[in-house]
Formats: sequence, structure tokens, C-alpha cells
Amino acid sequence: MKIAVEGCAHGELEKIYEVVSELEQKQNIKVDLLICCGDFQSTRNLDDLDCMAVPPKHRHICTFYKYYNGEKQAPILTLFIGGNHEASNYLQELPYGGWVAPNIYYMGYAGVVKFNGIRIAGISGIYKAHDYFKGHYECSPYNDHTIRSVYHQRQLEVFRLSQLTPKIDICLSHDWPRGVTEYGNKNQLLRFKPFFRDDIENNCLGSPPCEELLYKLQPKYWFSAHLHCKFSAVVPHEDTGYETKFLALDKCLPKRRFLQILDIEEPEGCSKGLFYDLEWLTILSTTNSLLSVKPTPNYMPGPNGNERFDFNPTDDEITKIEEKFPDLRIPENFQKVSPAYNPSDERRHGTQPDAQVNMQTTQFCDKLGIDDPLSLVLLLSGKELNYSTNTNLSHDSDMQSLDDTGNISGYTLSQNSPENPDQAPPASSLPKPVWMVEDRTGDPDKINLDDDDDDQNEEKLAQAFTAKYSTPFKSPLGAGTATKTPRSKMTLPSPKFESCISEENETAKTENDLEPKSSEPETTPAKKFKRRNQEIYGTPCDD
Repeated sequence: MKIAVEGCAHGELEKIYEVVSELEQKQNIKVDLLICCGDFQSTRNLDDLDCMAVPPKHRHICTFYKYYNGEKQAPILTLFIGGNHEASNYLQELPYGGWVAPNIYYMGYAGVVKFNGIRIAGISGIYKAHDYFKGHYECSPYNDHTIRSVYHQRQLEVFRLSQLTPKIDICLSHDWPRGVTEYGNKNQLLRFKPFFRDDIENNCLGSPPCEELLYKLQPKYWFSAHLHCKFSAVVPHEDTGYETKFLALDKCLPKRRFLQILDIEEPEGCSKGLFYDLEWLTILSTTNSLLSVKPTPNYMPGPNGNERFDFNPTDDEITKIEEKFPDLRIPENFQKVSPAYNPSDERRHGTQPDAQVNMQTTQFCDKLGIDDPLSLVLLLSGKELNYSTNTNLSHDSDMQSLDDTGNISGYTLSQNSPENPDQAPPASSLPKPVWMVEDRTGDPDKINLDDDDDDQNEEKLAQAFTAKYSTPFKSPLGAGTATKTPRSKMTLPSPKFESCISEENETAKTENDLEPKSSEPETTPAKKFKRRNQEIYGTPCDD
């Protein structure tokens, strides 16, 4: 099975499909799946564009809207995760994943799916310590802080992914796992990106939660983007003898190495198509009570606490989900819920829209019996659940409510039929979400979320909580700084990636080009370079 992996899409979907098509013709192959590692930019219109955390002068509508409105059809099934430059309002409608356009599937805040028997896990966003322990409290229209915090990774998603049992075939993240540079050609990377040096030496380059997942899940492949360069490594797992082939790719620009084709052996006897992962559905169900939609710390349980902390599904729990999902095939239930961009529109700028609930999420949550975080945010803030008129669905104001447990009820028991249990909300039997136990009188708008002192205090509180209730992850590279000497494992065989192509159709690279070579002595000190597009990366939008 041929899988194309792309780094940062940055909205250039039309160009990416063209490059894949050219590669198929050149090598006489057929690509079965395209995976994008973030910064996908699924902007349907100018209003979506206004919800993207980039300076206004760098906001471009690009080409996704053509696939959203049906003008073009995605020629390849496309999976993607979110990055730090996204139409966040649209992706928030699909926290557990869903179709953003026909044949284009978003994996949610975190998700696991199976394609032709290949198990693919992914986590969206990037890591920022000051938001990591918070709930998903943001919704459109965003302020200057929430337009960035909305794509910051949360502990809840990492905790859920850590409950998975091996084996994961492919894992996706936008940010690199921290410490992965120690297993590849670090000197070559520093010649191309010399400003990475301090972060690498201080073991600050990349995401600590992704590092934790890398060693916990031990996938065969791990793909990332974000840092706008190509880098490969082979990470050994000494406890099991497995290894993870890591590859980061560039952004879609001329003369950049942003696309990779690999060949993965397809398991025998597996159904063709895109499917939910049964274990992941079970984990979502059993951890629903851990969901928080407040901008306050929401710590996950640990072995030293008094509540359940191991959510590895039991046979009984899996059986209950199987009864709800006898067919795990993901339904093709995309609906156009907002108007698409019109090139003839005289407007030059959009306005952030009010958040709206997506019926894909509502149907999924009702079936699984879990809560939609965006619906909870809207209800707790006193806003009505906004369904797009394009969905052709009628929802009376009394048909959506927040019950005493804090769960979303798609249906309330009619006063005329109080004993009708069949209409009870599917989530009503689940444990009470932990945030409902806390004081709800605080006003999030009065919290100074941009205060560095608050961030430092919050991290100290998190460290104290972790030390008391949970077992902290211990990095193989140590707690403080990265190993500066060459690692013996860096001579492992290279990932057997099939080919690489840039936008200008450069000659396909051989496997030797991807091999993590041993460290080389520096003959001359690294020159000081001014970072390309410095005005972009110097702004808070890169947070």
C-alpha cells in the first residue's frame, strides 16, 4: 500500500494533489492515502481565515474552499491533524474527528483510525506548558489569547492516547517529539537550521508530551512537520527491541522537500476503507468524565490517587461499544455547513463567526454516549447552540440542555411523557465530569491568561500535583539537557522510505539520503543567519 506523507500544507491542497499525481505518473504507482501533518488550513471562507493565528498580511484563502464547495474532488483519501495555523473555528466543530470536505478527514484533537488494516494515531496542535493542563474552554469569536491557546495540546488527549495498547503502525504530530534529534544527523540539521542549537542543547526542541507518547506507543513510523525542514531518525526502544522510524517534512514551497511516499505492507484479511478504532472508541467513552471546558487546571488521575487511572479497556467495556458500533466503518456524512468563499466577493476581510455545532459531532457523541466539548462551552457561557441553516435541520430551543451532570442532552424528556426512558440522553448515565464539581462562579474573562507569573505558578502547581498523584514520565535522555555526545544507536538502518519529491519535481532520493549519519566534527563555527520570514516567527502566532 502506497501512502504519501506531507509536512505543512499551508492551504496549498491543489498543489499537493498535483505533485502526488505527477509522482504517480513518473513512477507508475497509485497512492492509496495522503497524510498531512498539520497547518492544513481548511479555510472555507474569509470568516474562517480571520480565525487563523497568523498576521493579517499573511492570511491567504488558498485552495481548500474548492474541495469544500464541490468545485473539485479530492482525488485521494486525505487524513490530517491540526497544527498551529488552522481555521480553528471549523476544526473545533469536530473535536473527535470528521469530514471537513468530501474525502478529506480531520482526526480531531486526538484520534485513532484504521485504513485498510493500518492503525493510525494522531494528535493535533503544539505543546505550550501554560495551557497543557487546562480544559478546552475556547470558542469563536476568539480574543488575542484564545486564538492561539485553542490549538495548544491538552493533557486529556495525551492521557487518552497513552491508554492505547500496541501496536500502532503510524503516529502523527505537528510538533516533533522532544529529543528525537539525538537519533538522527543532528549536525546536518544544525547546518540548515543553526538557530535550533540552543533548544537542542537544552533539550527544549519539540514536545515533551509527544516524547512521552513516542516511548509509550512505540509506533513503527512517526511523522511530523512544524519546523519547516526535513529530518529523519531511527529511535530505538531498548525495553522491547522495537524501533520507530521518524520523519519530519518541510512545507509546500518550491525547492523544499515536503512530500514522501512510503510503501507499507497491508495486513491480510482486513476490510478496505476508513474505520473507527474500537479500542479508541472505548477509551473515549470511559474517559468522558475527565473532560473539562474550563480555563483552570484539569489534571489526569494517577496511581497514587483514589480514582481509576488505568483506562485500558476491559472486555466488557469493549463489548458495550461493539454493540453501539456493529459497523466500524466511518460514515461519509459530510455536510456543507457554512458558505464557501466566492472569488467574486467584494469583501477583502472576514469577521470571526459565532461558534456553531457540527451535526457530525452530535451524531457521533449521541451514538457513543459522550459529550461535545464545544457544546458544553456554549451552554456554560449562556449561548445558544448554533446549528447552521445549511444543515436543513430544525432544533427547538428546548431540545438542547445541560443536565445536572454537565452532559449534553440532545433530547430532553417531554413533560407529556415523563416516563419515556428511550429518549433519555445517551450521556446521562456517565460519571459526572470532574469540572462540574468545581466552583462555577469564576469569570474566565477576569483571568489574566497572558500573565507569565500565572503560567509559572501554574506549572509549579502541576509539578506538585504530578509528584503527589502520578508517576512522571522519565525521558531516556534525562530530565534537563540533551546528550551532546553521539549516540551509539544512531548507526541503525535508515527508514525504508520509497521516494521523495519537491514541488519542482526534483530527482527521487535514495534510501541512503534518509539514513541518519553519524555525527561529524564541525570544522568551522556555524554562521549567524537571519531567520527567513522573521516577522512571522517573531510574533506570538507561533505559540
